[in-house]
Amino acid sequence: LKSFLCFYVLLPLFLQVLGGSSGLFGAHVSQSQPPHLQQQQRNLSLHEYMSIGLLKEAGISVPDGMVASSSEEAYAVAKQIGSKDLVVKAQVLAGGRGKGTFEGGLKGGVRIVYSPEEARDISSQMIGRKLYTKQTGEAGRICNQVFICERRYPRREYYFAITMERSYQGPVLIGSSQGGVNIEDVAAENPDAIVKEPIDIVEGIKMEQAVKVAQKMGFPSALVNEAAENMIKLYNLFIKYDASMVEINPMVEDSSGIVMCMDAKINFDSNAVYRQKKVFDMRDWSQEDPRDRQAAKADLNYIGLDGTIGCLVNGAGLAMATMDIIKLHGGTPANFLDVGGGATAHQVTEAFKLITSDRKVQAILVNIFGGIMRCDVIAQGIIMAVRDLDLKIPIVVRLQGTRVDDAKALIAASPLKILACDDLDEAAKMVVKLSEIVSLAKEAQVDITFQLPI
Repeated sequence: LKSFLCFYVLLPLFLQVLGGSSGLFGAHVSQSQPPHLQQQQRNLSLHEYMSIGLLKEAGISVPDGMVASSSEEAYAVAKQIGSKDLVVKAQVLAGGRGKGTFEGGLKGGVRIVYSPEEARDISSQMIGRKLYTKQTGEAGRICNQVFICERRYPRREYYFAITMERSYQGPVLIGSSQGGVNIEDVAAENPDAIVKEPIDIVEGIKMEQAVKVAQKMGFPSALVNEAAENMIKLYNLFIKYDASMVEINPMVEDSSGIVMCMDAKINFDSNAVYRQKKVFDMRDWSQEDPRDRQAAKADLNYIGLDGTIGCLVNGAGLAMATMDIIKLHGGTPANFLDVGGGATAHQVTEAFKLITSDRKVQAILVNIFGGIMRCDVIAQGIIMAVRDLDLKIPIVVRLQGTRVDDAKALIAASPLKILACDDLDEAAKMVVKLSEIVSLAKEAQVDITFQLPI
């Protein structure tokens, strides 16, 4: 946990150095960044219907709706809701659903329908198919369920969110009179339209703070207190479930004269998994990189990137430094992988499986500093992984620290082609050159073998 927390502290600094810009919440990665850094997300996201369910439990006004996993179930749900005006929403963990396109050609992941039969027809074109949006890219995201809810008619739409903000050293309420649209565009074009109210996490939210935000957002005077009460309930939910963000877009003044949350997106801090079992049990792995699930099972801290050099390191700080030195010598890291201070030989083997599951990986750099971790245990894991996985790509190993001599003896005694190097700078240069050689050989469709020096 200590090393993973270190990763959270170092990551924003790392991104800043490499040219990242802060978004609305100070945590977005700029699209101008190098491609290998555009997958930095470590928070749990829930589907909309799950988030709406948590809001409903908290006593917050939300539209009536139910989830369906098949077109026939969608028909039954639509009949049960009993309204002729319904909205069918694809449950895909990606932004821009409304403007997305499904396999098969259906336009839009959020569709208005006027009968249970139409709900069935639209659902059949969504469920089991991939949705492609600006955020998913060419890979798309599979839609396994749809959320069918009653259609409401808002008079006004607002934006409201709560998130952790580094500059405020705690939670901040964020509001705007311009809801139902891309809030990042609003923030860029008209920063004054964004209201921010920091909350003292020890004292908690105060009614006057919520009222002030509701007033600045433009709620009618008759609804200010109701809006403020909903904000307080949302803040309590934010704290109760260790959320890193609660986003309501839009929060509306309904035609019936009540304040209602029409949509909800909640992210949760992955460090809180030990006390938020209920929430984390709702995780939908079909919406995530399969490697993330594999890493979670092996208790590894892993993030897949777009480079060609696999990294296996113990400690988040050392992992970041290893990625930096690879970049310094002209290479590109294929992953962030911290095996932690107490890794076993089995975990090291699982780490190699993760790294080599990425076909772009042309070489691997293992950089271990044996403090808590014993170098000989790592060496045993490396030897086991190379043998069991029959790895063909070059592996450069740099070990220092506890039982390093034993580790070197194990590697030297093995018949496997593992290149040992004491100096990190030399190891980085070596792995970058080897990666280039393998890449060129693959481009030329030439087989190559590596021999260790005599």
